[in-house]
Amino acid sequence: MDNPFKKILSHQELPEVLKKKVLNDVAMIKLSIDIADLFVVKYPSAVGDLLSGGGIDEVEKEKKNKDKNNQNDKNKNTN
Repeated sequence: MDNPFKKILSHQELPEVLKKKVLNDVAMIKLSIDIADLFVVKYPSAVGDLLSGGGIDEVEKEKKNKDKNNQNDKNKNTN
């Protein structure tokens, strides 16, 4: 396939058909990268988070445990 850009002289403007083709190709490459990122990076990370505890950080777990213990202490003190 011949390079269509070599046919264009420097004082001529790029034809609309070529502009659309180039922009569509760039959009397809960007879409491919986004899909690859989703299934190669984010999806396994999400599955790993779910299997290791639903994505809750250790700090959040400790905070919930402290809140639960504080609530239990308050209930014991009121009885």
